[in-house]
Amino acid sequence: MRPTGRFHLGNYLGAAKNWVELQNGHECFYFVADYHALTTEPDGHKAEDKVFDLAADLLAVGIDPRKSVLYLQSKVPEVAELTLLLSMVTPLSWVQRVPTFKEMAKKHPDNVNLGLFSYPILQGADILMVKGTGVPVGKDQLAHLELVREMTRRFNRTYSPVFPEPRALLTETPLIKGTDGKQRMSKTVGNIVGVTDEPDVIRKQVLSMVTDVKRPRRTDPGHPRSCNVCAYFKLFFDDWEHYWELCRKAQIGCYDKKKILAERLVELFAPFREARAELSPEAVFAVLDEGSAKAREVARRTLRETRAAVGLPDHPDR
Repeated sequence: MRPTGRFHLGNYLGAAKNWVELQNGHECFYFVADYHALTTEPDGHKAEDKVFDLAADLLAVGIDPRKSVLYLQSKVPEVAELTLLLSMVTPLSWVQRVPTFKEMAKKHPDNVNLGLFSYPILQGADILMVKGTGVPVGKDQLAHLELVREMTRRFNRTYSPVFPEPRALLTETPLIKGTDGKQRMSKTVGNIVGVTDEPDVIRKQVLSMVTDVKRPRRTDPGHPRSCNVCAYFKLFFDDWEHYWELCRKAQIGCYDKKKILAERLVELFAPFREARAELSPEAVFAVLDEGSAKAREVARRTLRETRAAVGLPDHPDR
């Protein structure tokens, strides 16, 4: 996950919640993708606080360094060399067809760099460096993973079968619209609801949510199927149908629903806030350092095997 700041609901429900569950039955590698962050923010100094925020949030929501390897991408520099070697067998046309590049280029028109264009190859190196066999993704990311699978087959055919072909561990990720009710939750857009933020911050974010635009008055019947707040009720309340029915009958107002939702989120995420409050920067970076050392040990073995397959001499530092 890229270090872009504190967790929001989209980060948690779309990725981290599933990551926590996966670590109970798999050998997992999770990392703060600070190399990837450079593709849109080339000044790495600006990411230091965000690295802490992301790592602390991952630990707070349940990523356990006793079960998983949690590391900082840039502390495993072997991934950069593997990216270079993979780029030698990846046709330009394969990378050009990745739709995300055009979207990112529109968002960052003043910094359309080669790293942004070739980031899918770096993604592939991230996976293959630890010989990943399963990658947790949503359906919207299948095209990215298919490119990695093609790169893997191409490398194995060209040299020797060094890498397993990673498969998708598909997750049913709910579409989390932001507080504006129009697009995905994003810190860039500013339409987020926090997970580890203070209760008053969460309340303010929830109370700012756009609700049922077809219901101008409190006495008008509501339309829960098209209401963004009601969609959240379906995610966080077992008895959501009860609230939907109250909405349809105009027995509950939009403001009331937002207040109820805000309190549910504040209560639900209290353990995460408490866990995060106990994490010092020293403790968090110690976890990242230890995880990075473990990841780098794996990466060195992989790169030795990769260099031998390509026909390059072994590096003396490895």
